[in-house]
Amino acid sequence: LIDDISFQTFGCAAAIATSSMITELAKGKTLEEASNITRDDVAESLDGLPPIKLHCSNLAADALRDAIKKYRENKK
Repeated sequence: LIDDISFQTFGCAAAIATSSMITELAKGKTLEEASNITRDDVAESLDGLPPIKLHCSNLAADALRDAIKKYRENKK
């Protein structure tokens, strides 16, 4: 289970908010469960995002999946 997770984001408020929210969504989940968190999950957890900022939720979800992939590669 993911029991410790953090983020470092440089960008607009929406990018920071989505990064923070994805850490909250991933905490307590297995790597597999966390890998399945979608941009919609992130946006819904924030009570929606303006359409022009929806790409931020993609960035957060993609970054989490990339981090999990790197973690798994380093565990081999």
